[in-house]
Amino acid sequence: MMSTPTPHVAQASLLNILQFPDVRLKNKAEWITDFKDPELGHLVDNMFATMYESQGVGLAAIQVNEAKHLMVVDVSSNQSQPLCIINCEILAKHGISEQEEGCLSFPGVYAKVKRAQTVDIRYCDIAGKEQLLTATGLLAVCIQHELDHLLGITFYDHLSSVKQYMLRKKLDKIRRKSL
Repeated sequence: MMSTPTPHVAQASLLNILQFPDVRLKNKAEWITDFKDPELGHLVDNMFATMYESQGVGLAAIQVNEAKHLMVVDVSSNQSQPLCIINCEILAKHGISEQEEGCLSFPGVYAKVKRAQTVDIRYCDIAGKEQLLTATGLLAVCIQHELDHLLGITFYDHLSSVKQYMLRKKLDKIRRKSL
């Protein structure tokens, strides 16, 4: 995995994460072309801070209402492997894995989703330099999950109608308890 400088999360602001069924989660991200924009660095720092504060392992810009083709990921147990992935493309998929996934836009609910076990991706880092990465396991799942968000797809869309119904009911129950 390519190393990424640790974001300056101490100086960052927390962002509001859109919650299902917010229609903005269906928006599609636009590719980033200006890597010199200082706002891009601020957004990345804020996304890392938000993801870490929410105890997530990935966050797509769409989830914080930014239609930019950007995700932040850190699947380490101690928040030591931050990875900023911009303009991600999957070049190849290998194997199939079915794992239980959660999502910061669906707090408190989990569902099994089938995804590729390994993915080869091309992306740009925060400086705009093209990178290649082969991701396996949780990192592969996380990248596919976040890339789906950037394409207007949530893990809910991968579920059968029965499982979607059950997930909505569980979300409603969780939300009623938090009121």
